[in-house]
Amino acid sequence: MITIDKLPTIENIIEKIFHFRGVKVMLDTDLASLYEVETKQLKRQVRRNASRFPEDFMFELNDEELKVLRSQFGTLKRGMHSKYGIIAFTEQGVAMLSSILNSEKAIQVNIEIIRIFTKIRSQIMENRSLKEDIERIKNRLDNHDQNLEVLFRYLDELTSTPTVQEPQPRQRIGFKPDII
Repeated sequence: MITIDKLPTIENIIEKIFHFRGVKVMLDTDLASLYEVETKQLKRQVRRNASRFPEDFMFELNDEELKVLRSQFGTLKRGMHSKYGIIAFTEQGVAMLSSILNSEKAIQVNIEIIRIFTKIRSQIMENRSLKEDIERIKNRLDNHDQNLEVLFRYLDELTSTPTVQEPQPRQRIGFKPDII
């Protein structure tokens, strides 16, 4: 196996992952720079193999999504983004890119990207599990709080001293002998 120097770091890849339409995606311009190809070359290969990229693998960002993207970048540098629509690739779309880009660099970078998507998914699942555990503990504590409140109320009733009254003489019950 050929190793490629200067593979992108995890941080470099993670900062290029965005969230649009409820899925994590990478943009065509970022993928092209990671694969060290021109964006137009990447788009050309995708257009030539359009049947491999259904809508759940890639989609073009709409005007509202472009506004959100622009707000994340501040002002776009001239020539930084093409005049054509920006294509967002889902995890499956990124995996499919490896089948149409044949350079060794593209293959190695693609492997790293897929590994990172897998790590992100596993972290999300761990977080969900952790959230569920916390929710269970929270519900238990809520019940404990209610039970403690009832317990303290009963203790207050038991420990409160009633007003002390003078004992009244008691009348005798039963056989009373004659008292002389």
